[in-house]
Amino acid sequence: METFPAFFPLVGARVVIAGEDDSAEAKARLFDGSPAQIVRLDAEAALDPAAYVGATLVFVASFDSVFAKAAASAARGCGAPLNVVDRPELSDFHTPAVIDRGQVVAAIGTAGAAPLLASLLRAEIEVRIPAGAGRIAALLGDQREPLRKAFPDLAHRRAFLRAMLIGPVADAAAAGDEALAGRLLGEAIAAGWSAVGRISLIEAPSALDLISVRAVRALNIADVVVSGPGAAPLLASHARRDAEYLSPAEADAATLAALARQGRIVAVVSRTPDPALGRALAALGVPVERLEAARAP
Repeated sequence: METFPAFFPLVGARVVIAGEDDSAEAKARLFDGSPAQIVRLDAEAALDPAAYVGATLVFVASFDSVFAKAAASAARGCGAPLNVVDRPELSDFHTPAVIDRGQVVAAIGTAGAAPLLASLLRAEIEVRIPAGAGRIAALLGDQREPLRKAFPDLAHRRAFLRAMLIGPVADAAAAGDEALAGRLLGEAIAAGWSAVGRISLIEAPSALDLISVRAVRALNIADVVVSGPGAAPLLASHARRDAEYLSPAEADAATLAALARQGRIVAVVSRTPDPALGRALAALGVPVERLEAARAP
């Protein structure tokens, strides 16, 4: 690891952006909707060291190399971390490609070597992060104490939190219905383990890039994965490394239902999901979702 990622709190922060061209506008857009105070400096003000006093972060963004070097020199005295766009030799840190979900933020960096690659990777990762992830994080933060009381064991609490990332709570948060999401989360906490266990019947795609986003998320959080040998590439890409693995012969409907009632999250992966298994699980009162793969054109 050549660089260390870090997150700066923006509540009460003063972010100074020096420059007037498109690159400066792009930096300003990064902070749209943030609680930080954004200070924009034009060509004259950017060369005055006093303009940077009290800054938390400083960005110098200009295609004019003479201006960029002079502004960077003026900013150095304030002691704040400095980023000079497209000039890593003048910078204290590199700006990553950012996925903004409110309280959930993901960042992808390449140590300044290949910003375009970081942007491409962001597009790949962005689809895996639920649109309502920030809202879910805020709701979980509000329910921190009830969660600890309901699930005092850390492993159990983590399993519950993973379960909330898919299903009705996540769906309501993604739709922007925070009141419904909050009510459903409260009901799930009160229900305890009965709200955690679930089973996803996932159709293995003919190619890795044909799997649905929802199926990827189901595999990401599964405690138990049931699959045959043909699903190995899919599981290597998306399943948790610490998941428990069972063969289809070890996982009849009764076994799967028992796992779900224990609060386990189960993903059953097969080329052709067995409709009879889904019916049997539903008859046993276990939450089941069927996730089909996309078809190649």
